[in-house]
Parts: sequence; C-alpha cells; structure tokens
Amino acid sequence: MGATTAISWCDASFNPWIGCTKVSPACDGCYAEHLMDARFSRARWGGPGKGVGTRSRTSTSNWKEPLRWNRRAVVAGTRPFVFGGSLMDVFDNQVDEAWRMEYFNLIAATPQLVWLLLTKRPQNIAYMAEEAGGLPPNVALGTTAEDQQRWDVNIPELLAAKAETRPLFAFASCEPLIGAIHPRAAPVTSAMRRQPHCTTHEFFDPLHPRQDPRFKLDWIITGGETDQGKHRARPTHPKWFRDIRDACEETGTAYHHKQNGEWAIASEENGHRDMDMSTNDAIWLHADGVETKPSWMREDVPNEKSLEPTGMFRMGAQRSGRLLDGVLHDARPTVEELETA
Repeated sequence: MGATTAISWCDASFNPWIGCTKVSPACDGCYAEHLMDARFSRARWGGPGKGVGTRSRTSTSNWKEPLRWNRRAVVAGTRPFVFGGSLMDVFDNQVDEAWRMEYFNLIAATPQLVWLLLTKRPQNIAYMAEEAGGLPPNVALGTTAEDQQRWDVNIPELLAAKAETRPLFAFASCEPLIGAIHPRAAPVTSAMRRQPHCTTHEFFDPLHPRQDPRFKLDWIITGGETDQGKHRARPTHPKWFRDIRDACEETGTAYHHKQNGEWAIASEENGHRDMDMSTNDAIWLHADGVETKPSWMREDVPNEKSLEPTGMFRMGAQRSGRLLDGVLHDARPTVEELETA
C-alpha cells in the first residue's frame, strides 16, 4: 500500500481501513486475506460460517499520503490512478458510515487523483454514496465479474449506479477470470429500469460504441488467479481472455490484461509438450471449464464436439507473465476525454 504498487492498472494504492467479508467465488483466494489476516493479523476476514469479520482503520500518517500525492501530481501535471481499496471494499455493509464519509472527503480533497473504487457489492453504490454526502467527482467505479453469473448480476448494478452517481467512468475487473464471459450482453435489470431513458429490451450491449454513456462500460481488466496460502489457483482458459480482448477491440473499449496467473498454455517452448499431459502440474482445460487428464477426451461430449481442449500447466505467475498471445495490453481510459464528453 503506498505511492508505488505492483498492480499494473494503477499508479498507487490506498486503504483507509483493512478487512472484508467474502461474498463470491472470486474471494476464495483473496490475497488481502492471506496477507492481512493469515500473515499479519491486522483484521479477521469474514465469510460463510465465519461471521462478518473485523475492520481496522489505517494510521493517521497513511491518511495523509494521498494529499502528498495530489500535490506532486499538480506540480507534474499528471492524473495518477489510485486504487482506493486493495485490502477492503468501500461499499462494504459492515463499515461505519462515518468512515466512508471521511474517506469521500479525502477523495474530494485530492482532485488531481483519479480514484478507482472497485467493489463486489455494486448494489450498494448509489445509496451508500448518497449517505456519505455524494460521490466525489474524481471517482471511477468498478466491480468484479469473474464469470458469466457475476457479470450478469454485477455489471447491470454497476451501470445503474453509474447512471445515478455520474462517476468519471465505469470499469470491470475480470480477475480472477474463472469462467467464460460474453461481454457484449448483459440483462437489463430492475435497477437499470429505474433510470430515465433506459432501454426496454431484455438485454443490452455495455460495450457498444453508441451505447448511452450512462450505461456504457469504459474499461475491462482481466487476469488469471494466483496461489494464496492454502488456496491453489484455478486455471483460466485462454479463450476466456481472448473473448474479452476481442470484444474490447471490436468496440474501442480500453482493455488491460494484468497477468496470466499461475497457469500457462502447455507448449514445447515452455517445457511441456502439448500431447504429454500426464504430469501432476498439467491438465486439459475445456472452454466450458471442465478439466481432464491425462487425455483431453470426455465422456459427456462427443470427440467431434469437444470444447476447445487446451493443454495447460502450473508455471507460476512470475514466469507466465502478462503477455496475451505475445502482446502486452496496457490500456486505460483517457480521463481528460471523458471529463469533456
């Protein structure tokens, strides 16, 4: 946490408090829990069968850091992206409303910074922002969507909140990506229908270039999972990354690929022959998420209809790197263009 960060899609990270409660499959291998609960005992993570956990505020000196970053950014004429919640969720139901109000006041006092508020609880955004005095104008809102089920639930909630609170932009973090997503379709929910001029159709395309800007997703981040303590990372089929990448390319949506995760495509170049999948660290992963080994053949699917079996092996996140099909995808939204749109 601080002015430098290993997170490729931001320039700094800040946490006004520490602690959270697990609410979705993306939380299974929570790095914040492994770091701040298991290792440092700064807070107790909540979850099924564990209660809501605890939250602890960070130090007064830490709260002053963004003010320094803002002063430096004014001098440099830059707009740094600050991930405002790598060890917590700002729209957490268990957090004292006074904490959130103080946090929003700090954000408003640092207008040169672009605050990225990522949540797994997008249904809370609009009313919690109102209770905290309104969303500061230098905030971008994001939600996690790790598979189709979470995409269909969280993206409409996020964009309904975007229409109501008017952030700089809206983004999705598909990390860890643990299932296929069709990014150019999402259901129109009751939360969206409450907004003026919402489409009357059953589904909408959140990436379409001519989509109403209030209901448009401006940025997608993807990433594979990493090992965290006893949690072993789940593999991501390369097609799942490619489908999102291609949809962003088709629509001119900013796309950022953070990492491949622990697993990589098996090949002779990286020491695994595509047809030799008998080792303990190797699997065949099909596009519907089914894993097989040592053979790619399945009893539930005829061979001629096999769903793109891809040989994958556990390589380690550092070695697998950030390249997707040999290309670095590092895009971010252009804040200045969005502000004047």
